[in-house]
Amino acid sequence: DDDDDDEDMDPIVESRSIEHDGAVNRLRSLPQTPNIVGVWGETGVVSIYDLSLYLQALDMPPEGPLARAPPALHEFRGHSTEGFAMTWSPVVAGRLLTGDCAKHIYLWEPRDGASWATDLRPYTGHTESVEDLQWSPNQADVFASASVDGTVKVWDVRRRGGSVLSVRAHASDVNVISWNHLAEYLLLSGGDDGEAVVWDLRKFAPGPGNDLGGHRFNFHSAPISSIAWHPTEASSFAVASEDDSVSLWDLGVEADEEDLAEAAGAELVVDIPPQLLFVHQGLTEVKEVHWHPQIPGMLVATGAEGLNVWRPINF
Repeated sequence: DDDDDDEDMDPIVESRSIEHDGAVNRLRSLPQTPNIVGVWGETGVVSIYDLSLYLQALDMPPEGPLARAPPALHEFRGHSTEGFAMTWSPVVAGRLLTGDCAKHIYLWEPRDGASWATDLRPYTGHTESVEDLQWSPNQADVFASASVDGTVKVWDVRRRGGSVLSVRAHASDVNVISWNHLAEYLLLSGGDDGEAVVWDLRKFAPGPGNDLGGHRFNFHSAPISSIAWHPTEASSFAVASEDDSVSLWDLGVEADEEDLAEAAGAELVVDIPPQLLFVHQGLTEVKEVHWHPQIPGMLVATGAEGLNVWRPINF
């Protein structure tokens, strides 16, 4: 019937694009107004664009051609080099943080008339490149940072004397972090060591002796490139790795004692954490993974082949 024919049809993806000077290192949309996007460029310039006309053109073709290179609403050229870290505040609309490879973090404050004022005094404390930034989901002035220096730091924008909290999180570069929006005391980090680490900010401290601390998941065989908490399940998260896979986890799952006993009796090696529920493979050069905000359990990942969209049955 017609329904079966529709299911057999290949999906059609509409797209619109704009020209940008140089490669785009990172792009983030303003959560309160998604047509406003911030773009980190390889030239060291951070630009903000209004893409409303381009989004509208996905549903209805425009009467005339769209500008190939629309003017930016705002540009900041104060970074001394390029960077990748960028995050919009979920609490204060328009508030932005950007971090660069020269270890500096800059705060942008929104102004009337679609403009921003950037404080030229950076937040300093990291000794190497700032790789990722995350605002607190419920505190307007608090954010976290991840760095090549191996640390994760928590900051208060009202305090200029350095970070409020700091911990050595990974044995090498910390590439990405994600702040849980449902359980605000939980923070995720992923590093070059291939580990994903869950941190309880109520006990944010290094481990005993030379231990790094945190609840550590060592499954991937290559650096972690992206990490994200589930938007509606506080205990679940996704991890993308340069080993060409994306893993899905649930902290609420515990090992079954009977199954462990049977495995031990059969002399089986149990090296898969019970919290690991799903592994998506077949990607190459996975850069980012995100949960779909409206469709429960659906994920989108970017890789060398383009976009991968899937929905595992157990999420």
